Amino acid sequence: MDSILVINAGSSSVKFQLFEIAQNRELTLLMKGQVGGIGTQARLSVHSRDNTVLADQAFSRHEVPDVSAALNRAGAWLRDRHNVHPVAVGHRVVHGGPDHDRPVVVDRSVVAELERYIPLAPLHQPHNLAPIRSLLDNQPHIVQVACFDSAFHRGHGPLADHYAIPEHFYAEGVRRYGFHGISYEYIAERLNRMAPEVAQGRVIVAHLGSGASMCALLNGRSIETTMGFSVLDGLPMGTRPGQLDPGVLLYLMLQKKLEPAAVEELLYHESGLKGLSGITNDMQELEASRDTRASFAIDYFVYRAALHAGMLTAALGGLDAFVFTAGIGENSPTVRAGIAERLGWLGISLDRAQNDARAQLISSPQSRVAVYVIPTDEELMIARHTVQLLAANTRA
Repeated sequence: MDSILVINAGSSSVKFQLFEIAQNRELTLLMKGQVGGIGTQARLSVHSRDNTVLADQAFSRHEVPDVSAALNRAGAWLRDRHNVHPVAVGHRVVHGGPDHDRPVVVDRSVVAELERYIPLAPLHQPHNLAPIRSLLDNQPHIVQVACFDSAFHRGHGPLADHYAIPEHFYAEGVRRYGFHGISYEYIAERLNRMAPEVAQGRVIVAHLGSGASMCALLNGRSIETTMGFSVLDGLPMGTRPGQLDPGVLLYLMLQKKLEPAAVEELLYHESGLKGLSGITNDMQELEASRDTRASFAIDYFVYRAALHAGMLTAALGGLDAFVFTAGIGENSPTVRAGIAERLGWLGISLDRAQNDARAQLISSPQSRVAVYVIPTDEELMIARHTVQLLAANTRA
């Protein structure tokens, strides 16, 4: 059995999914798991596609001190328990820089190039690259494919790509990149299969999770998005502030005398829903809370999402469909209803029962804009790209 392993590595966890490749290159999910708590109390947990527990194993901080050790533990379990030897590995890499507009087979020269973008995504890129390096060192025969969160947006025109700063900064790479592109690519393909006439029109996709952004699709292609140079921009998120006046940063550094590391900590870990509520970054916990700060954080999230939807509608010149996806978008009827209510001026009207039931189509028959809830599947998208590049690499 040929299989593809998909890896999504973060600072404290390595998530993975294993797919079987059929003769027609169709993919079937076999299992998914993660090694969490890296460097503290690590735990390997794996479930089959029907959610049966396959593994639940704890390790000390000394046994799994880093991402490389976590990958080795997961790989050993896959080999020893299930005789898994993947023919290729696909990776989520947040930043592909200005040149990568599609997935690429990775070698050491590609890794060296991607390391240049670490300053553009300091809390993501190093961890995304760590398992790639580990596999290059330990199993160099395995084909590895990098899929970039920024690639889907690389077709933007110069008006959408530029900041109003001197041109030489743009040439150096200071531009609006956009992220969550693997998710948006999956949704664009899924919507095209579900409702091709809608997918060919003007669509906003709201990827609302711990990280959140929105994307304007025209005929299935990204023309504008809310994130820019970094994953800090646009919508408020779990612990990130979203759009922020640069003057705030100057104030923090010049007047409050915060060092760059302290500003980074504030922006990546202490802001967003967590900062507003003072309670948590988890939307489910906020919705269950009776604290007025929790309700304010939710209202703020909804308000800002609606404002950015208006901006994207202007970029599209109108709106034919709106899609909710990701953790909050897929699971919070309250947030969906709040955003839809604020976008009533666009002709959006929800069917309350369908929204509460988490149906696929949640707009009412009277709504001028179709509203969908479509679960995203970034790992499947990565696996598809990996299979395609594996086949091309084999032919070469």
